[in-house]
Amino acid sequence: MDRIQENQKKTVNLCELYAEDDNEVDEKVQRGLDAQFLLRSTPEDVEKYSIHLRKQLMEGEGECLIELGVPINSNSKNIKTGIPEDDMQKAVEAHQKILEKIPAIGTLVVRRKQTGNLVTEVWMVRDPPEEKDFIEARVAVVGNVDAGKSTLLGVLTHSALDDGRGAARTKLFRHKHEFESGRTSSVGNDILGFDVHGNVVNKPDPHNHNLDWVQIGSDCAKLVTFIDLAGHEKYLKTTIFGMTGHMPDYTMLMIGANMGIIGTTKEHLSLALSLHVPVYLVVTKIDMCPANILEETMKNITRLVRSAKKLPILVRTMDDVVHAAVNFPSKKVCPIFQVSNVEGTNLPLLRQFLNIVPLRRSLNENDPAHFQIDDIYWVDGVGTIASGTLLSGTIRLNDILLLGPTSNGDFQPIPIKSIHRKRMPVGIVKCGQSASFALKKIPKKDVRKGMVLVDPKTKPVASMLFEAEILVLHHPTTIKPNYQAMLHIGSVRQTATLVSMGKEVLRTGDRDKVQFKFIRQPEYIRPGTKMVFREGRTKAVGTVLSVVPQESLAQQRAKQKEGRNKHYGKKTGGPKPPNGKPKVEKQLEALSIDKLADSSSSA
Repeated sequence: MDRIQENQKKTVNLCELYAEDDNEVDEKVQRGLDAQFLLRSTPEDVEKYSIHLRKQLMEGEGECLIELGVPINSNSKNIKTGIPEDDMQKAVEAHQKILEKIPAIGTLVVRRKQTGNLVTEVWMVRDPPEEKDFIEARVAVVGNVDAGKSTLLGVLTHSALDDGRGAARTKLFRHKHEFESGRTSSVGNDILGFDVHGNVVNKPDPHNHNLDWVQIGSDCAKLVTFIDLAGHEKYLKTTIFGMTGHMPDYTMLMIGANMGIIGTTKEHLSLALSLHVPVYLVVTKIDMCPANILEETMKNITRLVRSAKKLPILVRTMDDVVHAAVNFPSKKVCPIFQVSNVEGTNLPLLRQFLNIVPLRRSLNENDPAHFQIDDIYWVDGVGTIASGTLLSGTIRLNDILLLGPTSNGDFQPIPIKSIHRKRMPVGIVKCGQSASFALKKIPKKDVRKGMVLVDPKTKPVASMLFEAEILVLHHPTTIKPNYQAMLHIGSVRQTATLVSMGKEVLRTGDRDKVQFKFIRQPEYIRPGTKMVFREGRTKAVGTVLSVVPQESLAQQRAKQKEGRNKHYGKKTGGPKPPNGKPKVEKQLEALSIDKLADSSSSA
């Protein structure tokens, strides 16, 4: 009996021992990295940190912000932050060794003071630069007319201050009437390149001030494309197309310090918010604005930002830049920069923000390719060029894609013979990047904005009719069925009729499910796409819910042919011909008589 009890005790003790081991393993798995793990640099911690860095680089498309001295995935309640100032150099050396193994390149952004003698350091980590490949971010530049949009872009991209008379903006204008009026009327594209360490690589020609896009593309690790949009109200159609068709990652809303929130400022802000594009504000002309006017403008801006349910962050130091950049993709904060294009005030902070701000897009690289066309060119000796943005998948040289829809709703196969990114020839385009393709043997008149290049696996179908959920932002009276308005869905821009809706009438602030029908030709649209529709002063936003596929011309012809065959096969009743014989029998008789006559003459 005693022996049995002894065995039972041994068994219980062994079970407890193994249970403790299991708990230790679980704790090791769950335990994150504390603030000072780099000082110890145990093989286990190094491996965990390497995995964490690789994951962050993959999610950030090749770049991420890391703060040394901050715990990673720690579950403990009393989280201690910071590394003693004397030991920071040792932690940095350990960090650099880990980066070399990954491999990746790190650059110090800012050192932050913590409690006591503890400090942390924020590092920008990037993948080693590859030739003909770079991280691409698109920023839409909006704001009221005369807010200084083109001037700021001229100063940022050409690294030369303005003279106060608009010299910087003339470097960006493309049309004669823009030089004369000083107002942008078209969608302009300007680029700002950063190398792997965050230095600007733009080197304009000293004689004609032109930028060599190919050189910038090959030198940079990250390229920011500014989509310069028109501020004047009469160019609102162009501005909406730039916001929907060019797929910006961020919006830079510009406000003149001396003028404040006037004109189309609120309209542009509501457009960006309704398309769910994060917004940051830039207040220009602070050098010529009296202090009391600037204070009043800042009060109004803070009120406007809070009304949009965002937290305003006034950026004054590099620490503020890091804080704004880390929290910016969450869409809960709105960074505000005060700059002067003449004196250069706070321009380095704005440049650093553009360098370190993380990308927010979700990647669909494994999905079938879907490229939306937002511009078409003709180049002598090459032919038709289609430019746009790749929304999903990957496109390589010699891939065969379907171009469409045509006015009949058809798609035609086209081989991709050459690809350019920012005027630089490349062999591959990944999801989220913008590019241009040469379309061989396709006339320019057969391609239009709003067309797509898609993978044949998707079996694309164009549609005239679709259902959407809309929110009316403003309408002077009421909206009823058969109401017509201009629709912007991605790069598609066409007038549509409101066929049916749930409510009898729609007024400002109403939300409803409605059906639209294009009036001119079918388009290729996908459920979930954001849309804007406008007509005069009426504006509404919404999301495409479902699409009613339209039969292509080939399918329609096949159905008509089938219908005709059925019709001929039927025995139709009704009056007989005068001689009592059906028409077909008479024709057969005539044929047989002719044959008899031919045979007798030959005999």
